[in-house]
Amino acid sequence: MSRRWRRSGRILFGTLAVCGIAWIFWRSSSTEPASFPVVAQSDIRLSAAAADRQPVPYVLWQRSGEFSRFQPAGTSGARVLAAEYSGMSPDAGVQRRRDDAKKADIVEWTHAKGWLEWNVEVPEDGLYDLMIEYAPMKGSFSEIVRGVQIDGKYPFAEAGRIVLDRQWRDAKYPYDRNGIGNEIRPVQEERSGWQTARVTDYSLSSEPLRWALTKGPHTIRLVGVKEPVALYSLTLASPEKLPAYAEYAGRHPAGSGPQKDWYQRYEAEQFLQKSAVSTRTISVAEPLVSPDAKGKITYNALGGTSWEKAGQSVEWEIAVPETGYYAIDLKYFQGYNGNASVYRTVLIDDQVPFREMLHYRFAPNRALEIKPLADPDGEPYLFHLTEGTHRLKLVADNSLVRPAVEALHEIRQRVMSIEKEIRAISGNYGFGADQNIDTARTWEIKKFDPEIENKLQSVNDEMEVVRDYLLGLNQAVTDPTTALSALIDLVRSLKQDVNEIPNQVTAFSDIVSGIGTWIKPVESQALQLDYIVVRTPQTNPPFQIPNGWDKVRYTAVNFARSFFENYDTNELNDENALTIWVQRGRDYVDLLQSLIEQEFTPQTGIKVNVNLIPNQNVLLMGNAAGDQPDLALGVGMETPVDFAMRGAAEDLSQYDGFEEVLKRFNPGIMRSYNYGGGVYGLPETQTYNMMFYRTDIFEQLGIEPPDTWDDLMRLLPTLQERGMSFKYPRKIDGTIHSNLTTSGAYSLHYALPFYQQGAEFYTEDGLQTELTSTEGLAAFKQYTEWFSKYSLPQEVPAFINHFRYGDMPIGISDFMLNIQLTVAAPELAGHWKMVPVPGTRQPDGTVVRWAPQETTSAFMMKQSKRKEEAWKFLEWWTSGSVQSRYGNDIESYAGIEYRWYTANVAAMQTLPWSEDDLKALNEQDRWAKNVPYVPGYYFLTREMDFAWINTVIGGKPARETLGKSEMSLQREMRRKQEEFGLTPDDNLQVTPYNQPYGRE
Repeated sequence: MSRRWRRSGRILFGTLAVCGIAWIFWRSSSTEPASFPVVAQSDIRLSAAAADRQPVPYVLWQRSGEFSRFQPAGTSGARVLAAEYSGMSPDAGVQRRRDDAKKADIVEWTHAKGWLEWNVEVPEDGLYDLMIEYAPMKGSFSEIVRGVQIDGKYPFAEAGRIVLDRQWRDAKYPYDRNGIGNEIRPVQEERSGWQTARVTDYSLSSEPLRWALTKGPHTIRLVGVKEPVALYSLTLASPEKLPAYAEYAGRHPAGSGPQKDWYQRYEAEQFLQKSAVSTRTISVAEPLVSPDAKGKITYNALGGTSWEKAGQSVEWEIAVPETGYYAIDLKYFQGYNGNASVYRTVLIDDQVPFREMLHYRFAPNRALEIKPLADPDGEPYLFHLTEGTHRLKLVADNSLVRPAVEALHEIRQRVMSIEKEIRAISGNYGFGADQNIDTARTWEIKKFDPEIENKLQSVNDEMEVVRDYLLGLNQAVTDPTTALSALIDLVRSLKQDVNEIPNQVTAFSDIVSGIGTWIKPVESQALQLDYIVVRTPQTNPPFQIPNGWDKVRYTAVNFARSFFENYDTNELNDENALTIWVQRGRDYVDLLQSLIEQEFTPQTGIKVNVNLIPNQNVLLMGNAAGDQPDLALGVGMETPVDFAMRGAAEDLSQYDGFEEVLKRFNPGIMRSYNYGGGVYGLPETQTYNMMFYRTDIFEQLGIEPPDTWDDLMRLLPTLQERGMSFKYPRKIDGTIHSNLTTSGAYSLHYALPFYQQGAEFYTEDGLQTELTSTEGLAAFKQYTEWFSKYSLPQEVPAFINHFRYGDMPIGISDFMLNIQLTVAAPELAGHWKMVPVPGTRQPDGTVVRWAPQETTSAFMMKQSKRKEEAWKFLEWWTSGSVQSRYGNDIESYAGIEYRWYTANVAAMQTLPWSEDDLKALNEQDRWAKNVPYVPGYYFLTREMDFAWINTVIGGKPARETLGKSEMSLQREMRRKQEEFGLTPDDNLQVTPYNQPYGRE
């Protein structure tokens, strides 16, 4: 009996367990959405700090009494021609000329400096839209930016950065295909001509920005920020009143009978124009994607993470057969940002048809799906279109999250302010892991700051409101809201025992860093489109989304293709052609191949095989196996000499015309290619450190950027007493990334002080090290004291974030940070500068700024059977004209993120740098001085790191640690010299270089 009960019990328990698991699985897979209360934007409180800012943010300005006392202006407005400007600054560089298209005088603002001003008579009090009729002029691939001042002041903070869109399109469609059938993206071309824009910032508002003006005379001033532009007119216009959908539908009554069944599909990648070069077509290999990739790289969709920034628009031309109502379906994927929604403002013929098309919501999904533009109940909106062609535009719009973002910025500043006060009380001015904490001391913080608990509670409450607002907006838990909940818990833990805060002061940095990390995901508006369908309301097009069987079948077909499809361009190589291996991204290689076919081969008759390699290991293994190219491009700076030491690289100095080719490059960086009297490679691209500083913060503090290291040491107390610091790149900044740089191994952070102090690392024969020379010891002591005595932060993982938020308003970084700031921190436009690094003043008063540079390299293999042809290619490839064209073309692929940092000195001058940036880059480039490569060179960085750690962290004397490192380096150098058969009588000819480069 008991055995039967036990058996029945096990069965019952098993049944309950299965049911429980099934219930959990059903709950986890349920598609029923969670429901969160909606929090109004007005509930998001902006701090007093925001209100004290002048000018205030647009979000706060809209809540101000100044804004609320104005109503939208009536039908009247005011217009002024650009050529009738009333004043300009001397540096504006403005020219009047007669324009044939306008049949009137226009203004050409040839660079982004100075300002232009107009007098305008406003007919009545009210809120106005500002319309600008303009035409882009030839510049870089960046957007046009101007500040707008009314009566000499910015009415709100964002008025200092008003964007005027440029329009781009693919230079060719359909795309070309390479030898194995993969599509090749074409360069982008700008659509020129006049365009009129109502000034709009989709990160602030889906509608045009409103400008509050009283009746009477006013001045409108445009302030140069970025890119040249031609201007025809400025107009203050009454705001357009948008109808709700019900009113819109009532204005256009339906026809007498039903419309015919009709639909038309428009491929997303076949767009008319786009406002950002960086918005790109992408290749998607999934079932029922149109068109099917069929195992090849086919750019059959648009957007994704390249279409995520507010204001980026894409426009398509559509056509309908007759006047009537039409529905619009989109096949899209929106899963780049977890459960967060994204938004697009929809325009037809440059007009938003009804209010529901402002910041239209695209819900997150897990795969491509087809949905109409529809109301919250899923009923498609119907658009009244007249017979013929129309233009459909989608604009990325994050204006709904802007109040939350602004609040997060303000909360971040408040937390930094609290941290600064706590550090002042406790005397702890450490940075990062280097903290001055007295854990034995018992604190009574409320004696020093009676309001500390209230301050923390206020931060807690405001973070909760922001989190709840985002939950209500997305109707889902997202990664940012989860992170905010964790930060809220951290604030609460600090509030529980405020006397422990001095010992937990790094928690404030965690909060600040956490907020900064999640602001960008909150703002992101990534959306991928496959195609658009325009149809009559009753039509049901035959397009479907894949089911499970479709996915299985598609995967099986692709697997079968892998047995006979050709995926390697190497297999198509012509045995009688020059073979080049390139370590770069596919777009770089495709463009190089195209340029070769257009120029090099027709000019020389030399055919070229261009093959992509993923890393340098392929080159090493190929050389060992006897399968090697004639030339290698895009490899690390050290690679040519590494191969030369082993007899695998060709000495280029023996070829005709070498001396002329050598003049194309800075001799300071050529030290990295010299070995034993030969030259074994040529630089392709270069990057080097510059100093960046926040001009707005420096103006507030009344200080100037340092010119020398002594200036910096005098400046540091002013920064540190305000909780700020300076960044010196002891390690490669992980946020700086480019297809043009090699591995992060090149981190000669110590070379700058050594060279500026006149020290050398090796003797002139290259066989001995000289670390502990008098100059070397002085340089090493200076270098380590920056961190031990002056408390520079030892590590700064993401300098761009510290720079952006102002706690590190100055520092040294690779000049690629210039591009990053332009792209990732547009709100800082006009508030930072790039200048040469600090130098060391000499007895004669001159300042030397010696610093190493990083390059990517091109070199010829010793075993090449086509050396003369390979040399002709290097002559062509490194020429100024080819480097200039390649640099401009590659930047057109995806915007300034793809800038080509050519090492050709002349070509560098033709790239679209601003005048000030190019001047600063050229000045620093004069002081390029690279560390030569000798056998055992790789131990230098390792031993210098050991010496730094033992001195700064271990507290040992500089002379002792540097001497120990010198002995270790010398042992390794001797070992490698013996391996390569070098004797003490050999001379590697490490020639001193002490004269800055002078351009001809």
